[in-house]
Amino acid sequence: MDELHEKKARLEEYLRELDSVIVAFSAGVDSTFLLDTAHDVLGDKAVAVTACSGVYPQSELEEAEKFCRSKGIEHIIYEHDALSVEGFAENPPDRCYICKHDLFSHIREIADKRGIAYIAEGSNLNDEGDYRPGMRAVKELGIKSPLRESGLTKADIRALSEEARLPTWNKPSFACLASRFVYGSTITAEKLSMVDKAEQKLRALGFVQVRVRVHGDVARIETDRQRFADIIRPDIADEVTSYFRSLGFRYVSLDLAGYKSGSMNLTLENKV
Repeated sequence: MDELHEKKARLEEYLRELDSVIVAFSAGVDSTFLLDTAHDVLGDKAVAVTACSGVYPQSELEEAEKFCRSKGIEHIIYEHDALSVEGFAENPPDRCYICKHDLFSHIREIADKRGIAYIAEGSNLNDEGDYRPGMRAVKELGIKSPLRESGLTKADIRALSEEARLPTWNKPSFACLASRFVYGSTITAEKLSMVDKAEQKLRALGFVQVRVRVHGDVARIETDRQRFADIIRPDIADEVTSYFRSLGFRYVSLDLAGYKSGSMNLTLENKV
């Protein structure tokens, strides 16, 4: 057995020992692979919970529902109003901790009602290097991280997902829309909607891996450098600028550093 499949075997054994589990399911690359594997190992004792919230696009919820239907996985949709959680809208550096602690606390209530002892989330080995305050909530609440515990990297998960013919194997990385705002700037439902619509527009134009970061009335676009020539083409640039201004942005810029996950963390002088 090669190293990749040894890791998968470790994951399967880890899940088997849990016996029953609720998977926090976002329809992303990692949580889809985790849920699919948990369902293969545990059958009906693997349940998906997806938070329906303004910080995630409706399209992600629809993908989550479609996947669970296709696999016959029980899917619980939990209404989570992140903006009403105390401290979240002010967007402090530990915003992700505030959100995750509240979210997983409510998922714990669901698990307790169902008699399910464990909750699992989809972080992988690569997530250990970045600033991720949400992982503190995971540790505090005893949430399991089977992919990380099994030594699986993002590349491993994509490879195994392709092998399993999962639709997410080559899906672009995604993070909640709240990550688009400078720490300390207030997050509102209107601003989240602006970002969501702006990114949808870019994806409709063929830009797959994109982020629209918000700096006051400035929209800073991050995309792969290989696509710079396309996005600055006059007709595309004019269409994007016109649409973004209709959403409420005054200025539209392109980040010459290109796409970078977690780039807003560069604004932090001291990590919390």
